[in-house]
Amino acid sequence: MDEHLNGSRLLAISGLRNLRDLGGLGAVRTGLCYRSAGLGLLTAEGARELAKLGLRTVIDLRDPLELVQHPDRTHDLEVDLANFPLLPQDGPEDPHGLPLDRVYPLIIDTQGPALVAVLRRLLEPEALPALLHCAIGRDRTGIVTALLLDLLGVPEEQIIADYMLSNEGLDLLDGPREYVDVHGVTRLSHPVEARLLTDLLALVREQHGGTEAYLRTHGLNSAEILDLRATLRE
Repeated sequence: MDEHLNGSRLLAISGLRNLRDLGGLGAVRTGLCYRSAGLGLLTAEGARELAKLGLRTVIDLRDPLELVQHPDRTHDLEVDLANFPLLPQDGPEDPHGLPLDRVYPLIIDTQGPALVAVLRRLLEPEALPALLHCAIGRDRTGIVTALLLDLLGVPEEQIIADYMLSNEGLDLLDGPREYVDVHGVTRLSHPVEARLLTDLLALVREQHGGTEAYLRTHGLNSAEILDLRATLRE
């Protein structure tokens, strides 16, 4: 596998953007949980490089239509593929067209069971190491990883710093870039702003009493929380 990009935590793998290990944040163990953009452009060489991480599970947070239009390419990589759509599938509005400051609280308000299901998937036998991703590995992936890291006791400033690293991982440091959404509409991807995640974490604290209480409300039990902490922390 290639070295880190420019000395940052980002990992350079052919055809896979925005990849990094959550290990090293707080007391999180290295080599167990990764995040990235989708695997739709992963090359055969990239798959061989990715295999060196020992991945066993790839958790895809995208909608079913996105999976059809831009399927993950795993080549000969032997992994279990799991899909947990993290946007509402039957609401009155298309969440892909909403501003992010509406999408983030919408996910918290409506997708608690899906968020818990993702964390439970990490606890299944031989699930780790695992890779979490959505389309570009920033927003849906950012929310899941922020809640996971908060549950693991990672300081908020480190959670935000990891979130902001997506601007480098997606080459957005110099401004917006065009992309085509799930409906074929050309849109602009803007650099992510820290306030989106700080506001989300504040919302979880104010309305639910914190991440642990929020996840408990949606079914994650004490044994599972202890298991996640014992498995993923040093």
